[in-house]
Amino acid sequence: MSLFAQSRRRFELVITLLTLLAPGRILAVSCTTQAQMSEAERATLGQAARTLAAAVQNGNVAAAQALTIPKVRAQFDGIANTIQQTAPLLAGATVTIDALYGLDASDLKEAGDDTQFFCGVPGSTAHVEITIPQLPKGNYALTLVHATGVQQPQQIAFLLQKNGEWELAGFFVKPMLVAGHDSVWYWTKGRAFAKQGQKWNAYFYYEIAAYLATPADFLSSPNLEKLLQEMAGSRPPGLPGEQPMVVTANNKNYSINDLHTDSSLGGLDLVMRYVATDTSDPVAARAANLEVMKAILEAHPELREGFHGLWVFAEAPNQRPYGNELAMSEIH
Repeated sequence: MSLFAQSRRRFELVITLLTLLAPGRILAVSCTTQAQMSEAERATLGQAARTLAAAVQNGNVAAAQALTIPKVRAQFDGIANTIQQTAPLLAGATVTIDALYGLDASDLKEAGDDTQFFCGVPGSTAHVEITIPQLPKGNYALTLVHATGVQQPQQIAFLLQKNGEWELAGFFVKPMLVAGHDSVWYWTKGRAFAKQGQKWNAYFYYEIAAYLATPADFLSSPNLEKLLQEMAGSRPPGLPGEQPMVVTANNKNYSINDLHTDSSLGGLDLVMRYVATDTSDPVAARAANLEVMKAILEAHPELREGFHGLWVFAEAPNQRPYGNELAMSEIH
């Protein structure tokens, strides 16, 4: 299971938000940071976050569902599945509250495509922008927590809505580490690769750094924007996108339509998927996969330094994909 596959990330985003209103104009919203809250407000919001975090840590789906707003509670399967997947990772973890944000949209006249909240002093390192699509009128809060002291520490964001009490409106989980390293480590390594002219390694390391930098993708900050700019500047030409990336091996062209990183085996691997005509013969399919591995490394030898190994999957119509994984030292 890949880190950036499944819509490109393993635990990238698990969310159920209110999306039942038509687009319109955004008016009158505000954000209150944790420092700006009263002691009572911080205590109440912090307790709501701790209660939900305990339900997730214990795998108590029923308790989390009972603390969820009705519109989300009615479509709870996605959140339930994520709680069940996340709970084993949090067994014995220490849960800490990172930040609390009060999001006042009580004067919102109409829902819009995006509602933006600007939290903290603009231009400061503590400034955060929160952009939520299709947000109905109401009082909301975003609580960020992390769970550490376990092999796979996690960061969790709870979007809450106040209906008398604070109730769950959205739930997001991401790891804090990939292959044993955090966002700052990948950012530092990405910069080092960029200085060496190794754009391929730099781009993927920046991508992981950006993924780990925030627990939910609707959060932005000056540091994250800077990281994304560096990532864009290092993007190598020809990556798969609207058009596949073509590599040539033994006078045959292979169309690679997906290229992403994966750390499920412990080390950081690069995964490729390409279009094949037939995968029914495992001997021939393995030989072709090995040719693709050799071709990508011949074209971009820097990948040997940046990654533990390669995964290559041949995908033919109406047939099972055929995949192989090899460490860099085994590809020659």
